[in-house]
Amino acid sequence: MVLLPLAEIVARGVFHTGVRGSTPLVQHLTLWVAFLGSALAARENRLLSFGTKELLQRTRWSRPVQIAASTYSALISGLLFRAGIEFFLLEKDAGTMVTIGVPVWVAQLVIPVAFLLIGLRLAWFADPGKVGKLIALAGLIGGMVLSQYYEVLDGAPGWPVALAVLLATMAGSPIFAILGGMGALFFMLEGVQPAAVLAEAYRMSVSPTLPAIPLFTLVGFFLAESGASTRLLRFFRAFVGWFPGGTAVVTTVLCAFFTVVTGGSGVTILALGGLLLPALLKDGYRERFSVGLLTGAGSLGLLFPPALPLILYGIVAQISIQELFIAGLVPGIVLVVLVAAWGVREGIRAKVPRQRFKPAEARAAAWEAKWELLLPVVALGAIFSGYATLVEAATVTVAYAFVVTVFIHRDVSLTRDVPRILVQCLAVIGGVLLILASAMGFSSWLVDAEIPSMLLDWVMENIHSPWVFLLVLNLFLLAVGAFLDIFSATVVTVPLIVPMAEAFGINPIHLGIIFVANLELGYLTPPVGLNLFFASYRFDKPLLSVYRSTLPILLILGVGVLIITYAPPLFALLRGTAAP
Repeated sequence: MVLLPLAEIVARGVFHTGVRGSTPLVQHLTLWVAFLGSALAARENRLLSFGTKELLQRTRWSRPVQIAASTYSALISGLLFRAGIEFFLLEKDAGTMVTIGVPVWVAQLVIPVAFLLIGLRLAWFADPGKVGKLIALAGLIGGMVLSQYYEVLDGAPGWPVALAVLLATMAGSPIFAILGGMGALFFMLEGVQPAAVLAEAYRMSVSPTLPAIPLFTLVGFFLAESGASTRLLRFFRAFVGWFPGGTAVVTTVLCAFFTVVTGGSGVTILALGGLLLPALLKDGYRERFSVGLLTGAGSLGLLFPPALPLILYGIVAQISIQELFIAGLVPGIVLVVLVAAWGVREGIRAKVPRQRFKPAEARAAAWEAKWELLLPVVALGAIFSGYATLVEAATVTVAYAFVVTVFIHRDVSLTRDVPRILVQCLAVIGGVLLILASAMGFSSWLVDAEIPSMLLDWVMENIHSPWVFLLVLNLFLLAVGAFLDIFSATVVTVPLIVPMAEAFGINPIHLGIIFVANLELGYLTPPVGLNLFFASYRFDKPLLSVYRSTLPILLILGVGVLIITYAPPLFALLRGTAAP
């Protein structure tokens, strides 16, 4: 996926021609990354769930709940495995080609293989004992049978299915099984083959711009495994450490920077938490403030280019990703400034000593961190130069990060660390892309059931002001962000809200910024905001303690979201992103 676009750039510059079949091959390699990575995530028991199962741990119900959740998830895996076989056979008969000599069915074969491996792993992890494993394995086989005889559900009432999915969600079933299960089961209630879900999942997985997501994620993994965080901490301390609350401001900016390049705030908390929390405590900041700051700042940066949520939103909403990048700059700065101001207030309140600005140290820190500081310049320069596509720009950024970490700083060993980083990245991005594919299948059912049209009719009948609509939209997205990760929320909800926003004359670019800002806030919203669980794990704190620590920054970012929503003239200079 990296080498083909790089070869395309070189061939275009030297020979004035491209590499034949490069683009479709990279798109279908993304399909393999998605499904092989998801199988790897299942092997490591790292498939993402809503986090509700953590609330049931250390109770007498934890074991039966785990078995029930695994059985449901294995059943959905078996159902999608059998549907994948049907999908694969249909494509094999059609004889469609990816490029010369590579038929599409070869690429699609990975789909049923992955679901079978995922189902077997879910059964294995269902219970330490044999009984739970056998129950979940029976669920896997039952799903295969149900997929074969899907007509038995045709015309059946939908409430038992909805109730089963709700209980599975509360029990902690993986997100892919919830979204993919709803799509497949609801299609079956209408007499439609569950392979319809996989048709949409395949379409999402081979989207022309989707390869940018795993590629930019790989950049983040190279940085997280290197000494980049230490060098950047020194740089920001040297330049803004003399501020009141300097270390808190540094923490805010550094977390935002890392979230941009890693694409997920959870990675930021896990990568930087061990470095920044001791630094804050050593400087005299209160522990509750420090935990809250790191948890909240871990979600900053998602509005800055080339953040992955902006890329995905552009793909799903079918709007210009470059315009989203430009439009997100000022709103992103507003959120960073608000959080940094909270840090300044705490520094003054706690009478934290300020560091004296030293020009010599600033020059040395800037020189040491120069390669990391140039990384956004490389990424954005490639994107906005007009010479490279978004995917090609992502490959250039991967190559740059690889050279810097392996050959210039030598923080990452070519033989020891690079294979491990690739495997770790594959597992993480596979889990995310599996959720996206499953969410796309569920969204397909929503459209087929005309849910967006019904919602639009209801909204137009009951809401007449665009400002009231935006308020309701913010509350809705806040609730969505509290229960769904930002990637699956994008795929599921964007097709619902875009027609409504168009009806009220909301600029689509402004809508995208509002959406991402709200979902950024959703990371911190109890009871199951994902950053709350990452922080609880990383800092070894009870969830309720993390809730209390994060409440002030939740309110601050809430104010920031309202500013982004209702002060569009502030951003009007950014290519007309203002709402009417």
